[in-house]
Amino acid sequence: MCEWLFYFYLYCFLGWCFESAWVSARTHHPVNRGFMRGPFLPIYGSGALMMLVVSAPFQDNMALTWLAGCVGATLLEYVTGTVTEHLFRVRYWDYSGKFMNFQGQICLSSTIAWGFLTILMTGVIHRPIAELTGRMPAGLLTVVTALLSIYVAVDFGLSFRAALDMREVLDGLESAKLEMERMQERMDTLRTAADKALTEEREELHRKFHLLHERRRQLRNLSDFFRRRLLLDNPGIISARFRNGMEELKESAGEYRKEYMERYRNKSRKG
Repeated sequence: MCEWLFYFYLYCFLGWCFESAWVSARTHHPVNRGFMRGPFLPIYGSGALMMLVVSAPFQDNMALTWLAGCVGATLLEYVTGTVTEHLFRVRYWDYSGKFMNFQGQICLSSTIAWGFLTILMTGVIHRPIAELTGRMPAGLLTVVTALLSIYVAVDFGLSFRAALDMREVLDGLESAKLEMERMQERMDTLRTAADKALTEEREELHRKFHLLHERRRQLRNLSDFFRRRLLLDNPGIISARFRNGMEELKESAGEYRKEYMERYRNKSRKG
């Protein structure tokens, strides 16, 4: 059990290194990729263990190893994506534009890639890692795994809370927008009203309208560092339910990054 946990954390870390390096190269700036705050991507750790488990009975048959990896990893990707979207109302990946995709969560090209990655994992990557892990003293492996478990559990808890907060921000933006639209329609109806009671209603609606506008501005500000990071380091993140709100938050996070970089350049020039 200790070895499997260690493998999980190791592949979470290696996956983070690969994904962060790839996205950083594409976006031309450093990116701490993923859901968690630290250098771990659980989907890679889970995927690696899934590949090792489902392919174990077929080690002598490359075709069945490939097929087992296709099926097992694709199921994991679909379940993870579906649960994540249900909990947080966002998608960290989206295959909607890909050939033969299903609900945007999985697609044919990723399924095929999972199969070949399973062959690479079981035949090349994991063997030396398993040998090195087997040479580690049992006590050292236990201590390292225990410390990693504590760190990852705390990190995951904080990241989970930040993702839930993001969902509340998106929900707040959407609710405020719908209420403002309803108020605007009513104010347009009362625009030419001469009756004193109706005039007072229009003024009250106008006051509430501006309060909601201020509320949406505060929500878009993303004062929390980790909410901004969640958006900036996951440029492909989308929300089918809160599409407009997500775009507003992305724009706000991008503006913050521009302002920060400008301040940094000015400070460097002065220095």
